[in-house]
Formats: sequence, C-alpha cells, structure tokens
Amino acid sequence: MRTFIAIELPPEIKTALGNIQAELKLARADAKWVKPENIHLTMKFLGEIDEALVEKIRSILEEIARRNEPFELSLSELGAFPKLNYPRVIWVSITSGQQVAKIAEEIEKETVKIGLPSESRPFSSHITLGRMRSGLNRTALVEKINFLNSNLPSLKPEFKVRSLTLFKSTLTPSGPIYEILRTVSLFS
Repeated sequence: MRTFIAIELPPEIKTALGNIQAELKLARADAKWVKPENIHLTMKFLGEIDEALVEKIRSILEEIARRNEPFELSLSELGAFPKLNYPRVIWVSITSGQQVAKIAEEIEKETVKIGLPSESRPFSSHITLGRMRSGLNRTALVEKINFLNSNLPSLKPEFKVRSLTLFKSTLTPSGPIYEILRTVSLFS
C-alpha cells in the first residue's frame, strides 16, 4: 500500500488554504490543485509498504510523539519549486521554529532503521497547493503569488499541532483518496 506520514491540518486552515488557491486560480495557469480537504503537511513519503510494517510505523510514531509536545505552526509565504519564476510545485511555507524539522529528522532516522529508504533531499517544511501541468499562464501565476505575498498577510493563520498521522493513499483518475491508518497524539 502507498503511504505517507503527515500533520493533518485543522478545517479552518484547509479553508484558508482553499481561499488562497481560489485567488491563485484567477491566474488561469494550467495547474492541478490539491483538493482543500486533502491538503496536509507531509513529514515523510513512505511509498509502497507491506501491510506488516504499519504496526512498526505506528510504534515509531508513538515513541516520537512521547518525546514531543504539541507546538504552534503558522503559514508563512507562497513559493514554488524549483524556483518561483519557473514553478512546478506551488506551496505555502511553514514557520515553526525547529520543531517540524526535528520531528521529520526523527521520523527519517527511525524509518530507515526498519528498512525504508532514506530521503534523497533534505526536509522542506511546506504544504503543497498545486502542481503545474504546463507553462500556460505561468507568468500570471507568478505575478499572483507575488501579489498575495505582499498584500494578504491576514491569510497566514496559526494552528496547534497535536498529532502525527499515517495515511494510506490510493491513486484514482479523479485524484488521490487518503485514508487514515493511525493517528498518534503528541505528548502533553
């Protein structure tokens, strides 16, 4: 089964991000936008795993959760990979101090110990909003991103992270379907 570990976002954050997407869609860029209900903060993409590993991963997440207290995150600014002027992935960055990166590092270290592949790139704290399918209206999208970063600071809410979630992802022609396999609460 195809899986990943993520921080699930509260409904009000998903709504705020959906509002940002609505503004970005006005650029009429050829992008596939993540459905607001599916938006999350990926901590580690695990890929295809055997069902027998689910319990090992749950144990890892429980151990990590015991060592970490709930913490605040806030949305920061819009950006794109590989670079803003040539966007392929449109995202919003996260401000959290070091907590998210610390937890991602712990997840990486512990999942490698049970035989899962290590990440080829360093962890980047961001939430994916969409992916470009072509360069159509790319310039308009970049202009819209710059405009939103300069003029809409009120769309940058804060929220408290209280848990880590292991998701199953089933790919379908109409987009992925996410199913929660396990949720573990951070120690408080």
